[in-house]
Amino acid sequence: MKIASLLLCLLLVSVTNPQIVCGQKASEIRYLSSADKTEQPAMFYSPDSESAVPLVVALHSWSGDYKQRLHQEIEAWCIEQGWAYIHPNFRGPNLRPEATGSELVVQDIVSAVEHAQRAANIDPSAVYLIGTSGGGYTSLLMAGRHPEIWAGVSAWVPISDLTAWYHECKLAKRNYFNNIAASCGGAPGTSPEVDEEYRKRSPLTYLANAKGVRLSINAGIRDGHVGSVPVSHSLLAFNEVADAADRLSEEQIREFVQTAKVPADLQRAISDPSFGEKQPLFRRTSGSATVTLFDGGHELVDNAAIAWIKQTHAAKGD
Repeated sequence: MKIASLLLCLLLVSVTNPQIVCGQKASEIRYLSSADKTEQPAMFYSPDSESAVPLVVALHSWSGDYKQRLHQEIEAWCIEQGWAYIHPNFRGPNLRPEATGSELVVQDIVSAVEHAQRAANIDPSAVYLIGTSGGGYTSLLMAGRHPEIWAGVSAWVPISDLTAWYHECKLAKRNYFNNIAASCGGAPGTSPEVDEEYRKRSPLTYLANAKGVRLSINAGIRDGHVGSVPVSHSLLAFNEVADAADRLSEEQIREFVQTAKVPADLQRAISDPSFGEKQPLFRRTSGSATVTLFDGGHELVDNAAIAWIKQTHAAKGD
């Protein structure tokens, strides 16, 4: 029975997509981080290809690690397309100083890309980054810290300001504020040194460097009400890379956050089939950056993320 199933699988693959081999998936590896010359874990898929292929780097969530399956649909899509895929650990959950946007984290991710480029035939102009929640936070951080690496960055329900998120989580009695304090050395305002940790670990500090990067920032409009990250983090991140005329005002952002609705003066009809039932309610583009607030909460819409990567890759040469 198993042999018959395997033969059927191989037959279907040969008809639909000859690049796929049944059962392929990312496997656990170790790679050397330039940060401290330690071996770091990751899940990695390298296609057998003579021609250069794109690479997708996926980043785990706030409390996750490299074995998390949050982005498994994106991993499966990469394998179907014959693309490379890497899911690094970058020091694991954001509970300690070594994690949470540290210099170790930044260099771990850079080294993960470099490892993939050595281990596979990677097109250096087609390296894409995606992350959700804490991974969205780190994706924004990497967009600002190393904009030269990325052909596109897709950040879902991200945190952009650790100081603001500390206070928001403490007020809402979400334990993440303790994680942030443990990572940064204390609460905001404890000392100038602690405040500097919050500053240098926050994407808003660097995002102006990401102007020109193809950047997609996405959040469910009810996040912060039924989720842990208010949409202000996405909107303020967009403002950092947007032209002055395209930025949202403080009043508009406050209304988004408080009401979980689109302000009347910003309401427009939007249709995007890739979002399915989670249709966009607000979208704005400035230069190469787009922010989308969709009908949802603290979540990733896999099909929309994949559609954006496909579209961005197709437009890469324009």
